[in-house]
Amino acid sequence: MAFFFSSILTRRTLAGLKFDLQGTAALRSASFTTQATIQIKKCDVHRLDEAPSTQVLLTRDEALQYYLTMQTIRSLELKTKQLFDEMIIQGACHLYAGQEACAVGIEAAIKPTDHLITSYRTHGFAFTRSGSLRAIMAELAGRKTGLSKGRGGSMHMYSKNFCGGCAALGSPQVPLGAGLALACKYQKTDELSVCLYGDGAVNQGQVAETMNMAALWKLPVIFVCENNKYALCTPVERGSVNTNFYTRGDVIPGLRADGMDILCVREATRFASDHCRSGKGPIILELQTYRYFAHYAGDNEDRYRSAEEVDEVRRNRDPISQFEALIINNNMASTKELRQIDEQIKKDIEEATQFAIQSPEPPVEELCNHIYSNCAPQDVRGINPSTKLKSVS
Repeated sequence: MAFFFSSILTRRTLAGLKFDLQGTAALRSASFTTQATIQIKKCDVHRLDEAPSTQVLLTRDEALQYYLTMQTIRSLELKTKQLFDEMIIQGACHLYAGQEACAVGIEAAIKPTDHLITSYRTHGFAFTRSGSLRAIMAELAGRKTGLSKGRGGSMHMYSKNFCGGCAALGSPQVPLGAGLALACKYQKTDELSVCLYGDGAVNQGQVAETMNMAALWKLPVIFVCENNKYALCTPVERGSVNTNFYTRGDVIPGLRADGMDILCVREATRFASDHCRSGKGPIILELQTYRYFAHYAGDNEDRYRSAEEVDEVRRNRDPISQFEALIINNNMASTKELRQIDEQIKKDIEEATQFAIQSPEPPVEELCNHIYSNCAPQDVRGINPSTKLKSVS
């Protein structure tokens, strides 16, 4: 049922990555375990009679694909931070490093035709949805070849069935996510909407209003709270009386999973998607995760958390390191094979970076294009950005 990744594996490549996941002839002939049963943590549940299974099946192909995708997102974010520090990337920049298991686990459990909308931490889903490192890097650098033609930057990337990120706290994407679910129900498709928001958005009025409507209309939407503990700079305990965010939908069922464990995320999302597709209406999924960098590049995170705390999470709960250990311990791959994947990722990140840097910026005469879906008007409200305005005497 891993719809998204199983279809990609047949093509041998993901997002332009040239590494062959089936490996060389020598690696293929090695006596690796082809599949294993893995014990995962139990999910907390709210208004549910059942919970996701704690015994899950993982194949070697899935393991390599998940590792590749998480490691690519991590490398993408590290390069993004470097380019931001060098002022090649400008404007707001919110990094997803540390939260990779959330994006990859969710995608492993839903269909590529399902709809997805998130907040301002968009890079991970922009990659899983678009499959183009070049277009992501170019967008970050504000270039014409970017996912949003250089107009969206870090927070506003879009792709097929990915409605991108939203820069305000919960109010744009949560109602829009429910709207996508309403469209699925209206059109009588078997699709659903995955709507992501952070722990800082849970107390927004629009979130509560949207959940009420979604419950009334039994919309097929998974409300996903990526709880990375601090919102912008406030610990969750100081901002919410009830920090059990998976229960905040009242009558809407909910579950809480370890967002640092890709298999926990996958199984929780699979459970939630089955719930929605069966016509039972919305469900809340809280993923307990952690961001490694400040809320945004340039934020002074020393005010609200210590470097020792971040280091402790990196050492003991890192989603990629944990998953790498699981792969090795279950004899699904060798350390050498994983290092080969790492090396290829670095090459592809560097290639995408050079592509972005060498790409042109969007010309000013195209500034008003792509505002309307059915045309590319040069005039918006009577104004053309390339025309010099007359001075008023």
